[in-house]
Amino acid sequence: MYLEKVNYPEDLKKLDLKKLPILSDEIRKFLINAVSETGGHLSSNLGVVELTVALHYCFNCPKDKIVWDVGHQSYTHKILTGRKNEFSTLRKKDGLSGFPRIGESEYDTFSTGHSSTSIAVALGIAKARDLKRQNYNVLAVIGDGAMTGGLAYEALNNACKSNTKMVIILNDNQMSISPNVGAMSQYLSNLRTTQKYLNAKNDIQHKLNSMPVIGKPIYNFLDKTKNTVKHTIMPNNVFEALGIRYIGPVDGHDITQLVHVFNRIKNLKGPVLIHVMTKKGKGYKPAEINPSVYHGVSKFDKEIGVVQNSVSPKTYSKILGEKLLLMAAYNKKICAITAAMPESTGLGQFAKTYPDRFFDVGIAEEYAVTFSSGLAVSGYIPVFAVYSTFLQRAYDQILHDVCLSNLHTIFCIDRAGIVGSDGETHQGIYDISFLLSIPNLVILAPKNGKELEEMFEFAVNKLDCPVAIRYPRGTASEVLNDINTPVELGKSEVIYNGTDIAIIAFGAMMDIAIGVYNDLKAKGYAPTLVNARFAYPMDLDCIKDLVESHKYIFTLEDNILSGGFGEHFTMEVVKTGKKDCSVFNFAFPNAYIEQGSREQLFEKYGMDKEHILEKILQRIES
Repeated sequence: MYLEKVNYPEDLKKLDLKKLPILSDEIRKFLINAVSETGGHLSSNLGVVELTVALHYCFNCPKDKIVWDVGHQSYTHKILTGRKNEFSTLRKKDGLSGFPRIGESEYDTFSTGHSSTSIAVALGIAKARDLKRQNYNVLAVIGDGAMTGGLAYEALNNACKSNTKMVIILNDNQMSISPNVGAMSQYLSNLRTTQKYLNAKNDIQHKLNSMPVIGKPIYNFLDKTKNTVKHTIMPNNVFEALGIRYIGPVDGHDITQLVHVFNRIKNLKGPVLIHVMTKKGKGYKPAEINPSVYHGVSKFDKEIGVVQNSVSPKTYSKILGEKLLLMAAYNKKICAITAAMPESTGLGQFAKTYPDRFFDVGIAEEYAVTFSSGLAVSGYIPVFAVYSTFLQRAYDQILHDVCLSNLHTIFCIDRAGIVGSDGETHQGIYDISFLLSIPNLVILAPKNGKELEEMFEFAVNKLDCPVAIRYPRGTASEVLNDINTPVELGKSEVIYNGTDIAIIAFGAMMDIAIGVYNDLKAKGYAPTLVNARFAYPMDLDCIKDLVESHKYIFTLEDNILSGGFGEHFTMEVVKTGKKDCSVFNFAFPNAYIEQGSREQLFEKYGMDKEHILEKILQRIES
């Protein structure tokens, strides 16, 4: 067992090159065992084992800097850099992060979690190196899916302009989470099939070198004149057109070839891109067959793989997808947009049923929003289903391209609120705050799955403006399913009327609010319970009524406090001039919330039923 002896890159470098394939197999088995117990990103990590081993074998980290794009493929990197024995804590509270994290290890150059950032970061580090007149290598590892993001091309453009020494590893596995789409995907596909270039070059070299007297000088001349052989066979390389030296495609599972290439390019000047071909899920048959299922998994039985239960409780994503599909059958104006995540956002069946009205734009959230504005201004109703954490990447496009012109575009914000084990980069607790500052945008959140359907229908049929509907990850709540007031613009829903104490819940917080309400009733109080429904426009009539008849008002939201629903609600209370009404906001602190289960994080930050009840009682009984 070589893995037992390898804890850091210096241990790895002691191994003979011939031993590295064996080590890679051991790492792959380790990953399957570990992730089956903890959950995590499996298929992407299985695909980069040899690549990661070769990188640490050839380069001298942490002096040399590796920036992992997104970072969910960094498990082997963590294993080889002193964290192997911590893998039982992966993605758990206070445990090992599922992404690179500054502070977790000196080998983690940059904290990542969102796509398409690596080249820009690496270029910045390389320029800083040059300014300091230091000497080390800087590498960006980016997937072909992430190459659909515009930020990657902004960085490539500047890399060629600067002519700074850096290495870009293009990890081409032909997938992001779902199969890649778009022109870049097709372009890379063409490059993959151009393995004939490598074969042809070798063949030309062999033939010329075998020619007596003149053969070798001719080949040397061609090789020295800007790789003329390459440009003759493959003239339309976009990377070299940008001024970036292109090498590849290289077999990403052939360690000998990888080591050979990496050692050859160490001392090259200027930017270099190495096109590496890998297979997602490599070495674990279920993940190879269906890599998207194993992109992010919960704990599973490694012997049988992930079992997909077709009768599992409905998620908010699934409910949205089914409602969208139903309404699209009679409303031909409805279009659906996704940024490389059709299945996880509930759009998979829509894509199959209405392919002409379905648009997967790849990992390009900014483009998705502006593209939606083009559909909307042309009379269609675009529905962009996107995770909360990724929508924040398109803030300017929402503000400038959609809301400025008041276009009927519907943002279905999935994974809003605390998402759990993916940690800081994926918590969806900022969207209320950054959306409430944008004019014209109606913002809603349902108390349960049934209300999500009603809100979506309302957004399509009753509104003619930008709309954002936010809902959490996981199984849809059925709380208060029997109470169902028709949705009206800017109107909240009074669940129970009471006196003195009012509890205002926004969206998914109703699950906790009803528990607090019942406990207060059991203690002899008669609170009012309100389902806010709208963050904008707020129900000013309801606020006025509550202020007139209640001494204490408590707002609950799964968002940060700063700029959130509660702060805006309090501002409206202040405007009433009523001074004998006290308002208290329950929300998450203005911070980056770490990884952990949803339950753990709600408890830690005082957002669970018990803590909220305790704080309410302290306030009203003091």
